[in-house]
Formats: sequence, C-alpha cells, structure tokens
Amino acid sequence: MTDPSPAPGDSPSPAHLSLAHNPRALFALLAMPLFFATNLIVGRAVVGTVAPWSLAFWRWLFAAAMLLPFAIPALIGHRYLLAAQWKRILLLGLLGMVLCGGNVYAALETTTATNATLIYTTSTIMIVVMDAVLARRRLPLVQFIGTLAGFAGIALITVHGEPLRLMELEFNDGDLGILVAAIAWAAYSLMMRDGPLVRMGSVAIFATVAVAGTALLAPLALWEAANGGVQPHGLEAWSAIIFLAIFPSVLAFILFLYCVKVAGAPVTANFLYTLPVYGVLLAVLLLGEELHVYHAVGFVLVLGGVVLATYRPAAKPH
Repeated sequence: MTDPSPAPGDSPSPAHLSLAHNPRALFALLAMPLFFATNLIVGRAVVGTVAPWSLAFWRWLFAAAMLLPFAIPALIGHRYLLAAQWKRILLLGLLGMVLCGGNVYAALETTTATNATLIYTTSTIMIVVMDAVLARRRLPLVQFIGTLAGFAGIALITVHGEPLRLMELEFNDGDLGILVAAIAWAAYSLMMRDGPLVRMGSVAIFATVAVAGTALLAPLALWEAANGGVQPHGLEAWSAIIFLAIFPSVLAFILFLYCVKVAGAPVTANFLYTLPVYGVLLAVLLLGEELHVYHAVGFVLVLGGVVLATYRPAAKPH
C-alpha cells in the first residue's frame, strides 16, 4: 500500500483526461495496484525457499541498485541535507523495509496471503487516523464510521470469524505481524509526505530509504544465515527475489508516480481500492487458498471502511 498524496515537488496539477481515451494511463492505473499486491503473494509462495529477512535484504538491495543511477545527481546535490537528516532516513528504512519487509515475510510463514492482504489494506485508514491525531482535529462522522468499519473488519479476520478468541486472547502471530506492518506503513507514508527530504524529489527519497533499509536488514539477514535460515539458492529463489525487486518495488513505485501525474491523486487513490481484490483473487488462483464467510464479511467492512475513511466531499463552486 501507499499514500495517494503526491509528494511536494512532484507535478502538482495532473492533466484532466478521459481514461477511456488514454489507454496508457488506464493500463497504469490497473497495473499499479496489481504490482503492489504481488508482494504478499510471492512472499507467501516462497515461504521455506528463502528465509524472510534474507528475502527482504536481497529484494531491497537489488531495488536500491536499480534506483540509484537515476537518483545520484539529486543525492549529490543534497548531500548536506542527507547528512543532517540521517536519523529520519534510518527511521524510514526501519518502517518501510524492515517492519514492512522482513517482518511481513516472517508473518506470512504463519498466516495466509488472503488474511495479510485484507489486514494490510487498512493501512490507508490508519493514515487518516494518524493524520487526524497529529493535527489534533476530529474526524468527520463519515470518516469515523469508516474507521470503525475497517477496524471491525481487521478484528473479524484476525480472529478468523470466531469472536470468542477476543475473550481468550487467541491470535495468529502472523496476522498480528501484518497488523504491525500496516501501522508501520501508515507512519512511513505520513513521514514520506512531509519534512525536509521532500526537496530531493520522490525518486531520490525512495532510493535513499531503500539503501538505509537494506543496511538495516543486512545484520538481520546475517544473523538468520548464521542460525540456519534458508538462503537463496536455485532458480526459484532468485527469480522470486528479482521479481520482488522489480514489480512490487521499483515498477509499482514508478507507476504510482506516473498515475498521480497524469490522472491525479484522487483517481489514483480510488484505483488503489482494487488492491485487496487483486490480492485475494491471486491468493485463491495461484496459492490455492480457501475463502471463508468471515473473509467476505471482513472484505466488505475493510474496503467499505477505506472508502468512507478517505472520503472527501467535492468542493463547492464559488
């Protein structure tokens, strides 16, 4: 998931276009959430083939290597800013690549891609809630209702449709790990939207954070290897790593920026609502996961909650 707000310094006024007459933009809007969704699907598919922290380390190492050539001029030009903001950069790397990287892959060892997709979707609601808390403002009623609906969906999926688990405090560790990742992604998205680093531009920021995240993942991957964690070996493992570096990392990010530029942040945000649809369908078709009634009810609550929580009334004409 990602925050649909464009970063300052990016194109502020998207072209007003009819998507029906712009197949390239429509393709990008449809492909972008699909690429984001593949992270959880591929991560779940390679459980047992590559240890989670090693998978995250190699993914972001390759992604950073692909981004750096395009970011180097901006990084050189803002080298003093980078030195001054190193703590913020490390925190972004921790949130975006460690908690939303290796932690997610570790959680996928004990939960399904379906559960992970639906729980992770609520990061959009958490962005709205955190933004309101930080700004010390009340949520409008419609957003408050959406927030409650979304979190009710999380609870239902987390307890697998069995409310008594709440009383017995029986939770799946993997589901809770994904919930931690959703909270981390919300914090990451808000931090990426504001602050001094936005002067560098989106590509340079993303490359910088990818490098920081890779550095933080390195000792975890080494610890994992020293303790018998399965290391990448063979075509399947390395293919999965390259896929993760390209599609849900670099390409998804580039398509996101392109969509915000040509279609605008509101339209891009609306298309992000298809992410859980893609994720659940891929989990069923490719991983053979089963759907249950609580998935369907949770899906309606989560997606409906996201729509309501991010609702913005149209501006009245003057």
